[in-house]
Amino acid sequence: MMKIAVVGATGQTGEQLVNQALQQGHCVTALVRNPAKLTLTHENLKVVEADIFSEDSLKLHFKGQDAVLSCLGFPISFLHGVTGYSQSMKAALNAMREVKVNRIITMTSWYTDPNSGSNSSYFIRFMLLPMIRSVLNNMYEMENLLKQTEDINWTVVRPPGLKNTPTTANEFLTHEGYYVPDENGAPIGQSVSRGDVARFMLSLLNNNAWMKKAVAIATK
Repeated sequence: MMKIAVVGATGQTGEQLVNQALQQGHCVTALVRNPAKLTLTHENLKVVEADIFSEDSLKLHFKGQDAVLSCLGFPISFLHGVTGYSQSMKAALNAMREVKVNRIITMTSWYTDPNSGSNSSYFIRFMLLPMIRSVLNNMYEMENLLKQTEDINWTVVRPPGLKNTPTTANEFLTHEGYYVPDENGAPIGQSVSRGDVARFMLSLLNNNAWMKKAVAIATK
């Protein structure tokens, strides 16, 4: 059993993560902008209002936690670019340092590196990726911020497209890169259940395999 702080707990993947963490016996502090959005109640769940961009707000709720898990998502922005991932991560890392929490697991996506989609399908390469590039670029910036972070044990989980389908017990395929390749180097599968992403993130709490690394995932 661990004490974990979940950032982005009202998002679709965040809700899966909170649910599964409670089922596994963890004590969860869910940091949310609007507590009314999280309808789940449980004796091991504490829902708190927090500003994800404020170091002071975060450190209040990170204190005493064993780990921070982030499922934050930010909308596409064609005009101004997206900054939420990198800005919230800077605040989180600074808050963690202040209260001596040194484990964070966060979620980005396949293809965050602008050059990593060259083996993907025509639709993904020329239609989907350009459409979501503002989000991917800021995820990439956040990943690079973490890669320069030596004093905190971080892991970045990169799933492909997220589906609202039931959580499976399927084996995970993993790759230390921007997607999971088959034997010919082409991407394996294009989507994964949000519940499976949550399941993988929680499995890292007791596992040092991907410490200070970014891992692309898919399911068999």
